[in-house]
Amino acid sequence: MIQTVVKRDGRIVGFNEEKIKAAIRKAMMSTDTGEDDALLCQIADRIAYKGKEQMSVEEIQDMVEMELMKSSRKDVAKRYIAYRDKRSIARRSKTRDMFLEIIDTKNNDVTRENANMNADTPAGMMMKFASETTKPFVDDYLLSTEVREAVKNNYIHIHDKDYYPTKSLTCVQHPLDKLLKNGLFAGHGESRPAKRIETASILGCISMETTQNEMHGGQAIPAFDFYLAPYVRLSYKEEVMRIEELTGEKYESLYDAEIDDYVTRDLDFLQGLERIKQHAINQTVIRVHQSMEAFIHNMNTIHSRGGNQVVFSSINYGTDTSAEGRCIIRELLCSTYRGVGNGGTAIFPIQIWKKKRGVSYLPEDRNYDLYELACQVSARRFFPNFVNLDAPFNHHEKWDINDPERYKYEVATMGCRTRVFENRFGEKTSIGRGNISFSTINIVRLALECREIENKESRINAFMAKLDELMVLTARQLHERFNFQKTARAKQFPLLMSTLWNGAENLKPNDTIESVINQGTLGIGFIGLAECLIALIGKHHGESEEAQELGLKIIGYMRDRANEFSEEYHHNYSILATPAEGLSGRFTRFDRKKFGVIEGVTDKDYYTNSNHIPVYYKCNARHKAEIEAPYHKLTGGGHIFYVEIDGDATHNPQSIMQIVDLMDKYDIGYGSVNHNRNRCLDCGHEDATNGLETCPKCGSTNIDKLQRITGYLVGTTDRWNSAKLAELKDRVVHN
Repeated sequence: MIQTVVKRDGRIVGFNEEKIKAAIRKAMMSTDTGEDDALLCQIADRIAYKGKEQMSVEEIQDMVEMELMKSSRKDVAKRYIAYRDKRSIARRSKTRDMFLEIIDTKNNDVTRENANMNADTPAGMMMKFASETTKPFVDDYLLSTEVREAVKNNYIHIHDKDYYPTKSLTCVQHPLDKLLKNGLFAGHGESRPAKRIETASILGCISMETTQNEMHGGQAIPAFDFYLAPYVRLSYKEEVMRIEELTGEKYESLYDAEIDDYVTRDLDFLQGLERIKQHAINQTVIRVHQSMEAFIHNMNTIHSRGGNQVVFSSINYGTDTSAEGRCIIRELLCSTYRGVGNGGTAIFPIQIWKKKRGVSYLPEDRNYDLYELACQVSARRFFPNFVNLDAPFNHHEKWDINDPERYKYEVATMGCRTRVFENRFGEKTSIGRGNISFSTINIVRLALECREIENKESRINAFMAKLDELMVLTARQLHERFNFQKTARAKQFPLLMSTLWNGAENLKPNDTIESVINQGTLGIGFIGLAECLIALIGKHHGESEEAQELGLKIIGYMRDRANEFSEEYHHNYSILATPAEGLSGRFTRFDRKKFGVIEGVTDKDYYTNSNHIPVYYKCNARHKAEIEAPYHKLTGGGHIFYVEIDGDATHNPQSIMQIVDLMDKYDIGYGSVNHNRNRCLDCGHEDATNGLETCPKCGSTNIDKLQRITGYLVGTTDRWNSAKLAELKDRVVHN
């Protein structure tokens, strides 16, 4: 006898015979003969008695078909079968419609979910087909009922849900020195250790390109200058040896000669060893420049995934004060300034300058000249961004300016804003670690649900109670995903789990990754603090001290709960200021249907990213810094501070330096500057004219309008989804 039924979504419910009767009755009523109550009761009773203790919905429906076919009512059987087919088609119709939009290369929020991917190419279409069909599988079979309902009802968003079944992790900071010293095995072929700058540069590319296919998030190098510096010296020695071959003389004394800086100089007035040394330096600089040029070119042209998708890559640099490290930094910046191809701005890697007092920020610092160059490059090419090593939460007690390996104790950033530093299960470092997975809470929806409570204190208390419930659920969901991810075997990630992830060198191919995975972080994100505050008290944190106080209370509470979850589940939980791209509009559309159009909350096509002041709110950069800075110490999983400036920043690098000064003054952890940059794709002309449609030089309308979408650049807004396009239109400058 049937006791329980397994539904299509995996849930197990009690058997209800009335549902069988209702389905048969509906089929009977659609025939000319009409209803036969005795027959439908007989069939329902027989199925209930004959069935197994637990059956699926499909198995029960098959039995109904068989019983109807054996009865005298063949007409009912035909109608029942037709009804089943119709319901089956209806269940598939949503997928069908979505597939047709992908096939027809429709410009919508499904195909434009990720602006770094071209879903119109065959490989891009295949990725979207796979992505959109995998997500329902995750909902039906890998999520708990409570989590599935929370996702369905717009309370939380599970990032990279399409990658969930693969057990992949999000991102990692590459310990590139290991690969350069030992070589690498990437699954198909292997490479020897590096001996010169060209090889080191290529291995850096290969490391990130290979691992991109083993993970669903970004790839980063935490100390690009330190890692490549030794290969500048080796290349210099190689140049000296070439001169030895030409002259037949020996110049061993020059191999380890002191070099203050690798700067190209004229040889005309030099004699003897000084002339030989300078010639070797000049040739080395040329090689380093070409290597940096090749590195940037590769990271912008080699597709690691379908959809013309290059590696979502980042590199951190700026604090190596050695002559060789400075050479890497200088030539990287010079190559970035020149641009790629016909003078285009490189989209990747995201470049991040490590700002540190005593090293790379003040006029008396060794790398101040390079800092000035970095600001000049950022004024033209948007990169580098700036990470503030002087912010108290970015300090490391072991950092020592005299330590040649001090980079191990410097925080590094990746992607849109991901930060990994603190570690409950090993060394406090960014290197060899990354985010495991993250999910975002829709705090706006929680505020909207409390909006009708008249008493302000009661309203806020109700919101905080709802927030706590959702924090508990999200932490559990991340823990459940972690338990699924940890069952993966090391061989599934040939490079990541053999060389890159901390502790992975101890794993054998068939070992699970459970013993090392906890080195990473689990991120609990949030979106729309501004809209949340407006829903609760009528104003956002940029326009009200009361709202700012409440905003800090909300995010501070989330941070405290994350610390408690770390104790409870024994993970590195952190709060992430979510970089919402496709999500910014998805949450809003759903909430607008439920709550209607509410001024300042659901009246736009997007929610404001994380803790930012709304993009449409007019204020100066100082005010924006004062308001957003306190949130950075609360969001250890990642954050970013944006400033929009107008005019042609190329001629005003001081404007970039002023923003970095604000970061220094207010202890902002990570920041960048947005500005206009147009380039004619026909003649290469560049300018900063807002809304430029026609090239003033050649008259072409083929204009590349470079913009920053969350933390990375996109060469054309054609790939932006509707929500981000609406946000872009609303952006105002911060004077």
